[in-house]
Amino acid sequence: MKILRIISLISFILFLHACSVASGIQRADQSTSEFSDAFYDGKETVIRDDISDEQAFRIFHQGATGFVPVTSVRGSAERRAKEFCKEQNKMYTLLREHVSTGVHAVGNFPRAELIFACVDDVNHSRNSQDSSTTKPIYEHLKEIKSLLDEGIITEDEFNMLKKKILENS
Repeated sequence: MKILRIISLISFILFLHACSVASGIQRADQSTSEFSDAFYDGKETVIRDDISDEQAFRIFHQGATGFVPVTSVRGSAERRAKEFCKEQNKMYTLLREHVSTGVHAVGNFPRAELIFACVDDVNHSRNSQDSSTTKPIYEHLKEIKSLLDEGIITEDEFNMLKKKILENS
């Protein structure tokens, strides 16, 4: 009986710590969002709009259960995206993200979809923008603060992004 309890406990722990279900990395202009037909829309946040979908990629991750935090699912997708760019000897830059919101239960497991680009030099890419489309610094800071408040990014990620924004101003 004790062995059965131990096996049940281990199975339950493995169930709770289940990894995410992941899509392959696809060109953004040649793929559709996993959120397009979803019953629960989630929330989309635009980080940058100066790079077209023809130059961008899409990655989607979904938690295998409702017990996986959306931040974990998002982090897993971002790690894969960064590795993808690194393999091309380029830098990862996030353009848009779409994450699930609300109660995460059957039909609305934690999900994250990232639209990103692999760029040669982030500073060069930002400086080449038309000045009429450049967002004021405070708008970028407000966007990343809302990501922090919603639990989409960690405090460390927030501080790193804030530092980059302030350095590039």
